[in-house]
Amino acid sequence: MGSYKRKCMWNSLKDLEIQDIMVVEIYVDDIIFGSTWQDLVNKFVENMSREIEMSLVGELKCFLGLQITQTDKGIFVSQSTYARKLLSKFKLDNCKEAVTPMSTSKKLLKDEKGHDVDITLYRGMIGSLLYLTASRHDLCFSVGFCARYQAKPKQSHLEAVKRIIKYVKGTLDLGLWLSKGSNSRLVGYYDADYAGSMDDRKSSSGSCFFLGNNLISWLSKKQNSASLSKVESEYIVKEEE
Repeated sequence: MGSYKRKCMWNSLKDLEIQDIMVVEIYVDDIIFGSTWQDLVNKFVENMSREIEMSLVGELKCFLGLQITQTDKGIFVSQSTYARKLLSKFKLDNCKEAVTPMSTSKKLLKDEKGHDVDITLYRGMIGSLLYLTASRHDLCFSVGFCARYQAKPKQSHLEAVKRIIKYVKGTLDLGLWLSKGSNSRLVGYYDADYAGSMDDRKSSSGSCFFLGNNLISWLSKKQNSASLSKVESEYIVKEEE
């Protein structure tokens, strides 16, 4: 990311000033970039074209399975097409929709006496859902919880993962809304359950960060040690972050 004065000399470092910014994202041979100043974009394209063969496809609409819709009011990021393919891949196109991604009354555990299921299928479902959390923070906790049982998945675990996919079916068009002109105040929220894991009584941490009105980061994970109280589990969240 670089910042330049509008009247800068391109070969002079002393002209650097935080006024206009340019952001460049590179993944293998795909590049997306944008700037608050069109001349900076033009200069970037000119310099890159001299070094490598590059074709421009115009305004960003799709990148690595993410669908991007840009309007005057903001940007909407979703993975609805990917989610539909996920339903088809695991033959749940016609399944009944679930209201929530995980049961609030029945908790998962190792279920060592349960019926074994296809480990490849289970891991494939988890991997596909993990990528969906790139724009779906509402899936983070439930997918992460089910991911703990990839070593020896049982029928109860498979049913829990299928429930998440059934929830996805009913929420295909959900995504991230990033509003234009929001303030630049960074605010973070932390929380934790207490002894949420039935296997080892470890708690799960949760956090999210907002830049103005926009959600920019989120996390859900199992804590490394068991807490002796609710207060301790919440303290560990801040320490681990």
